[in-house]
Amino acid sequence: MVVQPLPEGQAKAGEVFARIARRYVNQKRDFLVKVERFEAQPPELSSLCGGDDAIEGVLWLHPVVTGAGDGFEAELKASLVRCADGREAWAAEANGSFPVKDPGLVEVTGVYVRELGPEVERYVPLAMNLLRPALDTLPQPTLTEDDVTEKLGLD
Repeated sequence: MVVQPLPEGQAKAGEVFARIARRYVNQKRDFLVKVERFEAQPPELSSLCGGDDAIEGVLWLHPVVTGAGDGFEAELKASLVRCADGREAWAAEANGSFPVKDPGLVEVTGVYVRELGPEVERYVPLAMNLLRPALDTLPQPTLTEDDVTEKLGLD
């Protein structure tokens, strides 16, 4: 999974977007996100798909974020690209205005601040509220027994 470009050009913002997306997809959808990356420049698909991890596809998240008063204006383009042929298997978009603080996400924000540092605090509500509607439309793939074992951490 790749977040590119970095929201507001900030590496920590990219990191929190990637971490939230990875956890959300692994918990709410039948996907196994093996790697999270956040990049200033788009990496080559071949560099993401190669290796021994049997990567079948790459989830690309393209957030465009602009500060607006005490919050953000943001849009997200998301797509799932198959490694085998480079074709898009799924796409979604989301956008809106988001506050820096969300009373419903205080606990979640605290978790990411403890993990990644205080500079991510302002981006957690944005990432959660922008990513959720798009990621909820991901298809549900059929997992093999090995995939289920890996997802459940039983191996």
